[in-house]
Amino acid sequence: MMVTAVSRYLSFTREEWARLRADTPLTLGEADLTRLRGLNERVSLDEVVEIYLPLSRLLNLHVGGSQALHRTTARFLNTTAAKVPYLIGLAGSVAVGKSTTARILRELLVRWPDHTKVELVATDGFLLPTRVLTARGIMQRKGFPESYDLRALIRFLSEVKAGRPAVSVPVYSHLTYDIVPGDVQVIDQPDVLIVEGLNILQAGARQTRDAEQVFASDFFDFTIYVDADVVDVRRWYVERFFALRDTAFRNPASYFHRYAALGDEEAEHVAARIWQEINEPNLLENILPTRDRAHLILEKGSDHAVRRVRLRRL
Repeated sequence: MMVTAVSRYLSFTREEWARLRADTPLTLGEADLTRLRGLNERVSLDEVVEIYLPLSRLLNLHVGGSQALHRTTARFLNTTAAKVPYLIGLAGSVAVGKSTTARILRELLVRWPDHTKVELVATDGFLLPTRVLTARGIMQRKGFPESYDLRALIRFLSEVKAGRPAVSVPVYSHLTYDIVPGDVQVIDQPDVLIVEGLNILQAGARQTRDAEQVFASDFFDFTIYVDADVVDVRRWYVERFFALRDTAFRNPASYFHRYAALGDEEAEHVAARIWQEINEPNLLENILPTRDRAHLILEKGSDHAVRRVRLRRL
């Protein structure tokens, strides 16, 4: 007798997932979407309606359930319910569109009446400064787990989850490709916090993990992974490099200003080399292996549109 393996996930086509929107209203317009789109992103209002509105409805139900559980526990303990933010982690490769996804989710979630304070943090702020990466000889490993100040990230998540007010996050500049000295983002007891980054779902190898070791993934109430075929992500990365060459790289203050004058053939060669030497190894070694730890996976097709949604079974 052959036994069929049961998937940990429920799988939905785009059409099936879209029906789960129910009566959730569309609260974003084309102007909002233009503001939220990342460079070289092609997300449409149809995508918002069919993918992100059902997702915002699901997350709203989860947040409401979490808030109710805290109130119930407080009644049991006969104490005042402390305000504990609901933490959403969002992971995926460079150039897959996770930053745009995070911004759209924030804009949709903040419009729900029960959690009007929704903040967004990128883990770029926890990258080690360029001088430290250079001194350690790992500048070419930027984005890999060892390039982050993981203790600072864990401390931040711990303090936010404990309800501590005014927790600071270092600010990262994509223009200078470095931490901005003295500049911080302050997170002050939000209802919901979305944390977006490459490696936030990592938990270490089970056989080597210390029983008392804490990882970023331990703090999240719900996690999302933005997925796509590696071949497609590579193409999107190269396309984004071309777009940056014609925009941000032209700024003399840009760390990559030296690439602004590249011709098309040379630019494609440089972008492909950076992808092959840095971003693809990081994706295959560190990011992609964490995909099936996510509660929900957004699978993108070659046109950047989400074609399937996978939701982990309860």
